Amino acid sequence: MRYSREHKLETHARIVKKASVRLREKGVHGVGVADLMKDAGLTHGGFYAHFDSREALVIEAFTHAMDRGTERWRKLAEATPPDRRLKTIVESYLTPLHRDDPGHGCAIPTLGAEIARESPRTRKAFAARLEQMIDMLAAQIPDLPRKAAREQAMATIATMMGTLVLARIAGSGEFSDEILDAGRDAALGRPTSPKRVAKKSAPRKAASPARH
Repeated sequence: MRYSREHKLETHARIVKKASVRLREKGVHGVGVADLMKDAGLTHGGFYAHFDSREALVIEAFTHAMDRGTERWRKLAEATPPDRRLKTIVESYLTPLHRDDPGHGCAIPTLGAEIARESPRTRKAFAARLEQMIDMLAAQIPDLPRKAAREQAMATIATMMGTLVLARIAGSGEFSDEILDAGRDAALGRPTSPKRVAKKSAPRKAASPARH
């Protein structure tokens, strides 16, 4: 059976969308082509009707994720007064909800370390999307020359991404929440909350014995 061009484009987009989620959940090498195609409701044999290689699918999948992330920031900025845009983006990024849902979150904390070991073609595509993200965030920093705003955006994104990685490593408890709080303060260049310092300084109850 021959399908229309529109049907093929819709199928292609569905594969990319499904792969984008699975790659962020499992990592670049944590899921195979057969599984990705099964998620999209297709057979393994149909893969090469849509992609030249597995690498081509990986590039499209993380590009999709990063484009969606940048667009989400753009929409937040458009709905926020200029002097609060950076704060709004940072605080919407460093949340328990984002920490606990890597499959639908930012691609950099989930895939960045793996992409750095991939082929030059893959790294180049990832770097191009990263630069777009940096430029978009820099545009939300008022009263700074472009170069200074871009440097601040780079540092802010690095802090945000690193914070999310550490928070995920720490799990989803109090320690992880502290990391998110500290990361938000650092990304926005504000002093640590006195209330949080007092809370961390208070004596803690002894941990319950571990159960096996």
